[in-house]
Amino acid sequence: MQIYGDHQSGNCYKVAWVLQHLNLPHQWIDVDILAGETQQPPFAALNPNAKIPLLVLDDGRCLSESNAIINYLAAATELLPSDPYLHAKVLQWQFFEQYSHEPYIATARFINRYLGLPEERRAEYASKQEGGHRALAVMEQQLRCSRYLVGEQLTLADISLYAYTHVAEEGGFDLAGYPQLCRWLEEIASQPNHLPMAAG
Repeated sequence: MQIYGDHQSGNCYKVAWVLQHLNLPHQWIDVDILAGETQQPPFAALNPNAKIPLLVLDDGRCLSESNAIINYLAAATELLPSDPYLHAKVLQWQFFEQYSHEPYIATARFINRYLGLPEERRAEYASKQEGGHRALAVMEQQLRCSRYLVGEQLTLADISLYAYTHVAEEGGFDLAGYPQLCRWLEEIASQPNHLPMAAG
């Protein structure tokens, strides 16, 4: 299978982490979003939404959206519980990540890390801080009660939220006030087959 992505993107990093953790053979194809490569006809033909990551299976079928991709890759593994309630809890955290976490933390990081915090986007960057800290506080509260986000075992809920949380400081978020979150980050980083995010 082929993965189109950018190793410095949190959404792509989720996919790379799961591939590494599960030792899944694949071909990684780098895509430069700032150069507009996702807007070019060859890529847009594969994903009309023109976003990465994108999974292309051996038979040519495509799957987009990072959490959908990792759920497919991790089906029938320990990362995705078979118990219906625990499975739904993983999905709950993945929806939280996309709607309550990523729009603040990932966007602030993008403005700062990718764009260099241009003057015309400083107000937008500042406006993301409150929502980002609200999401981090929700995670901190849960991690006071359980080792991982869904009980005592690592799941895709953790991978989905680790991706942008572990680089949240690149978006201006100081994690020092979240001790359980910091403990959780260290635990995930110590996992076998852990994949560090590419530097750049």
